Amino acid sequence: QVQLVESGGGLVQAGGSLRLSCAASGSIFSINTMNWYRQAPGKQREFVAAATSGLSPNYAGSVKGRFTISRDNAKNTVYLQMSSLKPEDTAVYYCYASIRRFDSARSDDYWGQGTQVTVSS
Repeated sequence: QVQLVESGGGLVQAGGSLRLSCAASGSIFSINTMNWYRQAPGKQREFVAAATSGLSPNYAGSVKGRFTISRDNAKNTVYLQMSSLKPEDTAVYYCYASIRRFDSARSDDYWGQGTQVTVSS
C-alpha cells in the first residue's frame, strides 16, 4: 500500500506565506510526478503545480511567481511554498502522485486527504 500524507495548512492573512508538505510512504519503487491541486468551495478541483522527474516545475498561471514546488526524492516528499497569498487562494489543497510500487509493473495514481488553506483579507 501507498499513502500520501499532507501537512502545513492553516489560516493566514493576505500577503502571508505557508508551506505545505506531502510525504509518500509504503512500498514505493519509483515516483514519476508529485503535484498539488486545490479545490475551493463550489468549484472544481484545479491544478496548481507539478514536480515531474526530469522536467522543470510547472505552475498554474494564477500562482506562477508566488508559489514554488520542490521535491526531496530521498524522503519521497513534495513541498509547496506559498507566498503573497490572496483570499482567492483559499481552498483545500490536495497532493497527487504517480507511483510505481515494487509489486507492480505500472504506475498508479494516489491522492492525499487534503489540507485546508484559508487566507483572510
